[in-house]
Amino acid sequence: MNHHYIYFLILGASLAGPLLLSFDKKVAFYKQWKYLFPAMVLPALFFIVWDVFKTRGGVWSFNDEYIIGSKFFSLPLEEILFFFVVPYCCVFIYACMRAYFPSIAGRNWGKPFLWSLVLLFIITAALNTERSYTFYTSLFNVLFITLVLLLPKWFRGFDASSFLVSYAVTVIPFLIVNGFLTAIPVVLYNDAENLGIRIFSFLPWPMHHIPVEDIFYGMLLVFMNIVLYEKLKHQSPFPV
Repeated sequence: MNHHYIYFLILGASLAGPLLLSFDKKVAFYKQWKYLFPAMVLPALFFIVWDVFKTRGGVWSFNDEYIIGSKFFSLPLEEILFFFVVPYCCVFIYACMRAYFPSIAGRNWGKPFLWSLVLLFIITAALNTERSYTFYTSLFNVLFITLVLLLPKWFRGFDASSFLVSYAVTVIPFLIVNGFLTAIPVVLYNDAENLGIRIFSFLPWPMHHIPVEDIFYGMLLVFMNIVLYEKLKHQSPFPV
């Protein structure tokens, strides 16, 4: 197999299941595409710009052996696709959770839990101003979570408990994908810019190569997509 297609094939394998299951009758996720696709644009642009700066700054890099070779603003084509493929899969899981477990919505523990995460991120950012990946992941989570929690009328449709439960489920396939990307390695991290803590360091390949920051980087990506997806659903002129 041509190793240059590794990153592309990982993305394709990740997308295949959720895309096929989008036509499940109970969830009928394909009917939500008119909300999802517009909602994906702003988060993707934000993360792409962030990615460009951090790639050029040496916070992380990409192994040319495992990418097709097409690059845009220092980013491989596959990395740009990552910010559309992963949100699609994660919002699909979120939609399934809401369809099959509607009782999760409205639980009163969701918002306090998010506020506790805000506090944790503030402390983490304050203690790691010299570690770029750790600092900015924490800072951006603080800013966006606080914005959503303080403006509930503007972010209509968002339910904190549903998001948190669905992300707890989503994080499993997310870490598997990231495990392969970091263990092969497709993505290489500069440990001077992160805490140097690897998730599941006691487990065998590929799970022990993932920086702990990836959990919260991924959470912000999924959070932004779900918030905007729900906002468009509740304000769109399209019929549900």
